[in-house]
Amino acid sequence: MYAIVKTGGKQYKVAEGDTIFVEKLEAGEGETVVFDQVLTVVSDASVKLGRPMVDGAKVTAKVVAHGKGKKILVFKYKAKSNYRKRQGHRQPFTKVVIEKIEA
Repeated sequence: MYAIVKTGGKQYKVAEGDTIFVEKLEAGEGETVVFDQVLTVVSDASVKLGRPMVDGAKVTAKVVAHGKGKKILVFKYKAKSNYRKRQGHRQPFTKVVIEKIEA
């Protein structure tokens, strides 16, 4: 059984026991979060498609850790005008473990 959930403007395909990295959530480490924006639920017997969300479906997950991703460099440059600007960015994330899929 797996589900497709939407959080942080992105969609994730999850199954029970999966570990995923999502956009930073405001929950603390060890807390339980519920993703209620479930787009699709697929089990062995059936497929439930939401229009746009599946009614009554939710995915429960436990927050494992918070962190920052690898640094990316943002470099702006304009030719012949001596304009150069370098900036770094590290995107914050939350690591969660999927515990239960209810549909």
